[in-house]
Amino acid sequence: MTSHVGTWSLGAGLAASVAATLLWLRLALATGASVRHARLATGASLLAAAVSCGTLEWALLRHDFGVRFVADNGGRHVPLYYTITSLWSSLDGSLLLWLLILAGYAGLLCRVVPAGGQRLHRYAMSVVSAVTVFFFALTYFAANPFHPVHPVPADGPGPNPLLQQHPAMGLHPPLLYAGYVGLVVPFAYAVAGLLAGRAGGAWLAAARNWTVPAWAMLTAGITLGAWWSYAVLGWGGYWAWDPVENASLLPWLTATAFLHAALPGRRVAETGWRVSLACASFLLVLVGTFLTRSGVVASVHAFTESTLGPILLGFILLVTAGVVVLIGWRGGPRDSLPLPASLLSRPIALIGNRILLTSIAGVVLIGTVFPLLAQATTGVRAAVGPAYFNRSALPLAIAALALMGLATLLGPGARRPGDLARRVAIPVGVALATVAVTGLLSRPGPMALAAFGCAALALAGTARKLLDELRPTRSHWARRLRHRRRALGGLLAHAGIAIIAAGVAASSAYTVSAERELSVGQSIDVRGASARLVALDRSRSGTDMTVRARLALAPRGRSDGEAAAPQLRYYPQREATVSVPDIRSGPLHDTYTTLVATSADGSSATIRLAVNPMVGTIWAGGALTAAGGLLALRRAPRRRRPVAGTARSRGTAPPPAPPAATAVRKGSA
Repeated sequence: MTSHVGTWSLGAGLAASVAATLLWLRLALATGASVRHARLATGASLLAAAVSCGTLEWALLRHDFGVRFVADNGGRHVPLYYTITSLWSSLDGSLLLWLLILAGYAGLLCRVVPAGGQRLHRYAMSVVSAVTVFFFALTYFAANPFHPVHPVPADGPGPNPLLQQHPAMGLHPPLLYAGYVGLVVPFAYAVAGLLAGRAGGAWLAAARNWTVPAWAMLTAGITLGAWWSYAVLGWGGYWAWDPVENASLLPWLTATAFLHAALPGRRVAETGWRVSLACASFLLVLVGTFLTRSGVVASVHAFTESTLGPILLGFILLVTAGVVVLIGWRGGPRDSLPLPASLLSRPIALIGNRILLTSIAGVVLIGTVFPLLAQATTGVRAAVGPAYFNRSALPLAIAALALMGLATLLGPGARRPGDLARRVAIPVGVALATVAVTGLLSRPGPMALAAFGCAALALAGTARKLLDELRPTRSHWARRLRHRRRALGGLLAHAGIAIIAAGVAASSAYTVSAERELSVGQSIDVRGASARLVALDRSRSGTDMTVRARLALAPRGRSDGEAAAPQLRYYPQREATVSVPDIRSGPLHDTYTTLVATSADGSSATIRLAVNPMVGTIWAGGALTAAGGLLALRRAPRRRRPVAGTARSRGTAPPPAPPAATAVRKGSA
C-alpha cells in the first residue's frame, strides 16, 4: 500500500506540474486570463511532492522493508534521528527532498507578483514549472524509491555509516538543497526577461532579491559541510577540492558575481553580464546534480552509480542551448551606460571583482570536468589534484579579496587624490603592518602572507565603511540600522569572507601533524602538543564493533593533561570502517587526534596527532557571511487589502503587488 501511495503521488505531481506549466505559459501569452487554475495546479504539485516525501518518511519510521528504498537504507538498529535523515541519505530519497524544495519555491513564487511585472512573473512561473516537470519525471520514471521488494527482508543495513556520525546530517543537505534549488528563481526571471523582451528591465530586482536568501543558505550549507568533513572523516582537513565540493562552490561564485552585478543604483548596467550570471548559476547547479548523482566521479560525497547520468546530461545540454539562443536573440546591452571616468571608483572595482569571481569559477570548472572529458575521449582516467587548484584558483581568490577591501573604500565616482589617500591610509596601513609582523614572526609563505594582508585590508575597510554608515545619525543608530539593513548586511558578509580567508591561510600555513605507531605507554609529539597512549578498548553494540584509543593529551613537555578518545567503528552490514576523530577546540587552535589502525593483539595503535590553528574562525566567518546575507533581505511592506470589485475579487489577474523584494521576504522567512 505504501508503495502505491508514493508512486501515485509522484504521478499526480507530474500531471499537476505539466498542467501548471501550460497554464502559466497561456497566461503569459494571453493577458487577462484567470490565474486561479494555474495557482491550483502549482499548489497541487507541491501537495503531491509533500505527500511523496511524507510517505517515504513514514515507511522509514515504520521499517516497511517492502519498499525498496527502506530495504536499502533503513534498519531497525538505526537511531530515530538518523532514521529520519535517511530520507536524503541515498540518491532516490534525496531527489524527493530536492523535488519538495523545488515545488515549495514554485508555490511561494506563484503567490507574489513583482510591481508592474505580471507578464514577467507568469513567464518565470512557466520556467520554474517546466523545471519541476523534469524533476518529477526523473523521479517517477528513473529514480522511483517506492518500488516494492519481494521477498520482504526482515531488516536493512541502514544508511551509509559516514552519515550516522554527526548531527549535521539533519541540516547540511536540506540547507545546501535550499540554496541550490533557490537559484532556479533568478534563472527563471532572467529567462522571463528574455522571453518578454525586457532583458534590462524589471526582472533584475526580483531576481536579485530571490538570489539573496538562496545565496545565504548555500553559504551556510557549504560551511556546515566543511565542518562536517573536518569533524567526521578523520583526515584533519575541511576542503579537498573534491569534485562534489567544487560542485557546490561553482554556483556560489557565479551567484556572488550576479549579486554584485545587480546592485541597485549601479551606474554601469551590463545586461549581458547579468543575464549570463543568473543563468550560469542555475546551470552550474544542474552540473553539480549531474556530478553527484550520475556516478561519474569518485567522491566520498557522491552517490553510487546510477542510470540518471545521460538524462541529466541531456537536460543540461538542452537548457544550455536554449539559454544561449535566447541571449543571442534578446540579450543585447540595451541599457548599458558609459563607464565611470575614473578607474579608482567602486563600479570599476566591482567589475574587476566580478571578472575575478567568474575566472575562479572557470578555473574550478575546468579542473573538475577535465578528468571526465579526458576519460570520455581517450579512455584514460586522469586526475586533477589540489595542487592545480591551489596554483590557479588561490591567487585569483586573493586578488578578489584585495579588490573587495578596496571597493568598500572607493566612491561611486572620481575622488580627489588627497581625499582618497586619507580614506585608504588606515586600512592600507593595517594591511602592511599585518604583513610585516606576520612575516617577521613566522614566515608563513608568500601565498599565506598575501592572504593575511588582503584579509586585514578587507576587515579594516569594512570597519571604516561601517563607521561611515552609522556616523551621520550616531544618536539614532538603531533607526539608521533599520534603514540601512541591506548595506550593513553586505558589510557583514564581506567581513565574514575576510575572516574565512584568514582562517584558511592560518590553518594551511601553520598546521603541524605527525603519525606514529605507539605501544601502550608511548607518546607522540608535535609542536606544542603531546599524546600518550593509555589503553585500547574494544566494545560491541548490536552488530557494530568499536575500538577506542584512550589518550592523555598535554602541552609538549608536561605530563598532566586531558583525555582524548579517537575511535575506529566497524559496520559489518555495510562492510565499512569509519575513523571518528577526537577534536579538542581552543581559542587559538584545535588538537586533532585520529586512530588510524590497531594491531591484531591490541598492544599497539597507529595514532595521528595534529595541531590546527584558527580553524574555528572558518566556521565563525561562514556563519557571519550567511547572517549578513539574511540581514540584506528587504523588509516586506504592508500589503493593501484589495478593494471590493477589483480584478483580484473577480478571480482574474491580480493588481500590482508590492515590490519583488516583498516576495523574497515572504518566500525566505
